[in-house]
Parts: sequence; C-alpha cells; structure tokens
Amino acid sequence: MADIQLTKLAECAGCGAKVGAGELSRLLEGLKVHQDPNLLVGYDKSDDASVYRISEELALVQTVDFFPPIADDPYTFGAIAAANALSDVYAMGGEPKLALNVMAVPEDMPREAVHAILRGGYDKAYEAGAIITGGHSIYDKEPKYGMAVTGFVHPDKLLTNAGAQPGDVLIYTKPVGIGVLTAGIKGALVDEETRVYAQKLMTTLNKYARDIMVQYRVHACTDVTGFGMLGHLLEMAQGSGVEIHLDLPGISLIPQALELARLGVLPAGVYRNRHFAQDWVEDGGVELAVQDLLYDPQTSGGLMMAVDPQDAPALLEALKGDDRVPAPQLVGRAAEYAGGSRIFLN
Repeated sequence: MADIQLTKLAECAGCGAKVGAGELSRLLEGLKVHQDPNLLVGYDKSDDASVYRISEELALVQTVDFFPPIADDPYTFGAIAAANALSDVYAMGGEPKLALNVMAVPEDMPREAVHAILRGGYDKAYEAGAIITGGHSIYDKEPKYGMAVTGFVHPDKLLTNAGAQPGDVLIYTKPVGIGVLTAGIKGALVDEETRVYAQKLMTTLNKYARDIMVQYRVHACTDVTGFGMLGHLLEMAQGSGVEIHLDLPGISLIPQALELARLGVLPAGVYRNRHFAQDWVEDGGVELAVQDLLYDPQTSGGLMMAVDPQDAPALLEALKGDDRVPAPQLVGRAAEYAGGSRIFLN
C-alpha cells in the first residue's frame, strides 16, 4: 500500500472536479420543483444542503458530496472527503448525525487501501458525532469517495446563504489557496511541510467554528468549497439581495499558494469559477494572482458567516480563542445593493 499514489489515478483532485456553478445551473434548468410547505430549502436555492421540517422544533438536513483523490495516502483522502461532506450540514447551522459512504474503486486496488480510505472517513465522522450506517460502492477506473450526510437543526435556527443583511460583517474561518496548493502537490512543486499543512487544513472539521457560530446572531452562512470564495459569495449576494465589499488585507492567503499562482500553477476550477462570477466582480485592479486565489476551489474550506455587526467582534474573538478554528478573519461586509456588480475587491 505504501507504493500507492492515489492522485495519479485521477485527472482532477478534490473539489476541483466539481461541475462549475454556471454549467450546473444550466443542467438543472427546466427541471420541475415539487412544492411542499415543509421543504424549507431545496436544490433550487443554490444552498449547501436541503432542509425538511419534521416538526415545529426539528428539521432534517441532507447533503451528499464525493470526489476523486486529493491526497496520495488513502487514509488521509478518506478523512478529507468526509470532512468536506460533513461541512455542508455545519454551514446550515446543523449537527450531523447519520452518514452513508459513497465509493468507487478500481477492481485491482489493494484491499488495504480501500480499508484505509473507509477508516479515514469513519474516524472523521465519529469526531463529528455522526454514525456511518452503510453506503454504496461500485467499481470504477478512477477512485472516488465521499458521504451522504443527514443532520438536524431547529427550523428557527436554520442558516442559509440567502439571509445576509446590509451592514453584516463577513467572517471566514480558514486560509485561502488550498486548491492551488493541491495542484502544486500533484505536480511535485510543494515541499513536505507545506503538504502536511494543506492536509491538516482539509481534515479540520468545521464543527468547532459552527459550535461557536450558533451562539451569535449570524444571518447567513455558507462553506467555501468548489466554487471558490468569490463564487460562493456571489451566490450569497444574489440570494440575499445585497452587494459585498471584500477587504483584501484582511483575507488570509496561504503564502505558498500565492507564489504558485504567480507562477501560473492553477487548477482548472479557477477558470470555471472565474467564468461564472467575474462579470459580477469589480476587481479594483487587484493583482491577478490574488484574484486567482479568490476564485480557487477550496476542498473542505471554511465557513463564511454574515454576522450582525454588533455581534461580530465577540464572535471573531471567540473563534480566535479556539485553536481548532484555523484562521478566523474579518474579510468584508455586506451592503445594500445599488445595482450592477455584486462583489467589490478593496
């Protein structure tokens, strides 16, 4: 098993394999959406998960996420994929409770490697407090792994990406540039210390940021994954009817990722995300490599929160006080939409 290099078996890595937001909306166009008063969030809302109200005090949160290898080590790949799948429930303010494995493996993959992928997923699910109860697997030339996750949330405490209000402060919880780093890792352009750092970021659950977040007045939340920071913020701005002003000096960009971006080492997802969002973004003449990191697909990225301005300082301080939240940062604010562009880089 030590000789296995999973990333060599896949054309794309992690969330970089995700169908672009613009293409996804075209694929879904025209599909009939059935109405149900208890369906609080469906796929037509561009949100992180679906939410169905069971009672006045309980709603079901459901999501599914899987992708090809983003790490050569099978156990690490399993842990990253699980953390990424669980994240959508946290973004809705919920708590994951049940999970099902989704797996595709080559017929000739060693049993030990398959077992290690599953063990990585199991360990991360149990850290989240969720129980894996089964799943589905198929043979495929390219390995893939992820989970379908079910969680719970109180209907009145549900968070979506469409609730941001003018004046809200934007807080984000992980550094930016993980997609570029993984592209560099696949090309053997990243040193061992940086590789370990990148994988630690991707295996860090958003559970700890969520547990702090729900104690404050947060109006909207999304996790930043395959569509990049700008893609997910565009969905938040459009869904909320606001515009967003980003404070670039406040955004934590991974230095090694910025160096690689300046060299042109970019995953294909950067170009897909730019194509989707750039017409709504005023870039303010910001350096192209910095823009690339803001379009960079983040595998198992952090939580982006739109917070009541009175609660934002206390929430940011609480997040900084927990070392399981990698990089709490104030990245901008929401404002009343004035027409035209939705996102402004300052």
